[in-house]
Amino acid sequence: MKRTYSKWVSVALITAIYLLAGIIGWWVFHFVMQISPSLEGKDEVGLFLADVAATIVVWVFGLIYENVSVYDPYWSVFPPVAFLAWAFYTGVWSLPVILLLIASWYWGWRLTRNWVITFKGIAHEDWRYTKYRSLHPVLFHLINFFGLNMVPTLVVFAAMLPGLKLYEIPVNDTPSFALFFGCIVCIASATIQLIADKQSHDFRAANPGKVCNVGLWKHGRHPNYFGEIQFWWGIWIMYAALNGFDWFILGPIAMTALFLCISVPLMEHRQLANKPDYAEYKKNTRLLI
Repeated sequence: MKRTYSKWVSVALITAIYLLAGIIGWWVFHFVMQISPSLEGKDEVGLFLADVAATIVVWVFGLIYENVSVYDPYWSVFPPVAFLAWAFYTGVWSLPVILLLIASWYWGWRLTRNWVITFKGIAHEDWRYTKYRSLHPVLFHLINFFGLNMVPTLVVFAAMLPGLKLYEIPVNDTPSFALFFGCIVCIASATIQLIADKQSHDFRAANPGKVCNVGLWKHGRHPNYFGEIQFWWGIWIMYAALNGFDWFILGPIAMTALFLCISVPLMEHRQLANKPDYAEYKKNTRLLI
């Protein structure tokens, strides 16, 4: 039987879980630094393993509370915290890094704020995870660990890599217009998500069970997903402005694929099943914006 707590007790529990995950991740990072002092790229490897270790901690508590949604805030918490910690670790506070921190913390604040608003308590699990539990009871724990926890962590880390490379840019390099443009794209993306969230929450409160087709939702069926995808492209634009075009573009490509191949189809199927008017809305409205 699932444990039930009030919303704010549940928020406190999630916070404690994430603090523990951060401590263990920090320990793993320092352990890697000690055992491989001469390994090229050991810093990024250490951060990656710290990310994986923290994800495992969150996954374990998801098992304890029988709720995969314990992982949900991880998406918005790890990147800004990791970027800030990386600035302290490397001692780099260049203009590209400052712009990255501004963009990532604004984005992280927006997404975490939305999680807090919609969070109903540690006993409440997102419908997507409940669906996987019922459809795949035998394989669910594998799906849970790899598909619902580890894969998102890996995709987000891949999308973060262009941002981490900004710390290696020489301080005396002349910033380009594209660097500022990338930051503007990130901030605009998070703002689109913020507006889309507000419009959706207000509409659903006033029109329960209806298809939200006002504001940004009039111009796209998933403006919140559009903003999320565009944010990670903004990070890559900042990187490409100073490093050019290379394989790091795979990060935002993976993020785009995650949304277009998994998140969007799941939401579309649910909306079509639950809202009779959605088929008409889908026919007349673009997928993103």
